[in-house]
Amino acid sequence: MTDPILLPGEQLVPINESLRLIRRSGGLTFGTDSYLLSAFLKDGKGARAVDLGSGTGVVSLFAAARRHYAKVFAVEVQPVYAELTARNAALNGLSDVICPVTADVRDVREETTGGTVAAVFSNPPYMPAASGFPNASEEMNIARREVIGTVADFCATASRLLSTGGMFYTVYRPERLAELFSALRAERLEPKRMITVYPDENTAPCLVLVESQKDASPSLRVSPPLLIYEAAQKVYTPAMQRVYDTFSLDFLFSKEG
Repeated sequence: MTDPILLPGEQLVPINESLRLIRRSGGLTFGTDSYLLSAFLKDGKGARAVDLGSGTGVVSLFAAARRHYAKVFAVEVQPVYAELTARNAALNGLSDVICPVTADVRDVREETTGGTVAAVFSNPPYMPAASGFPNASEEMNIARREVIGTVADFCATASRLLSTGGMFYTVYRPERLAELFSALRAERLEPKRMITVYPDENTAPCLVLVESQKDASPSLRVSPPLLIYEAAQKVYTPAMQRVYDTFSLDFLFSKEG
């Protein structure tokens, strides 16, 4: 496999599922949240999907390579990352599936995707625009804070793009779960499944994964908690290792566990 030509400050790294990723020094990285969101997605069965805030394109790559979506529109407001998504798609032989779109999430309409889609997924900015100390890098500030679009904006766009019965998948912070649920329901996106993720048994939760369905009736299934590491050890729990072995979180909702 031929290595791509890298620009100054770029690195080529192998990631899960036999994919490779070009990333920028000091820029967006591939983290556990993106991988868990990808593993949370259901099989696309040849349908079309949208990735809101695609960054380097990593969730789009997983969705295209392992979740069998026929087309993934990767929406990214920062041109440098939209271009990186295109290069990462080409690097992994997925240019025919992944369609990078340089746009503000708030401006995306059905015209962008040629009609409604079956699924939307997003790893939106976790922090309010004015919270904490801003990042030194503006590109990281945009990615981590609600500088260009709030969680309500992401939910509104997801609802606009989804057909009735379509699914919206998101990963978010537990401390803002009330805001996420309020934004989802305001846009007729009914939460159906939720997983709370903990670093270990002695630490507060760090992530929530929420699957919502457009125009569905209320009925939320909450899985047992997912612990990433064994306490006091940097080794994966059996459950987390199972996620990596199967690229799925469905077992958390099964009766046998």
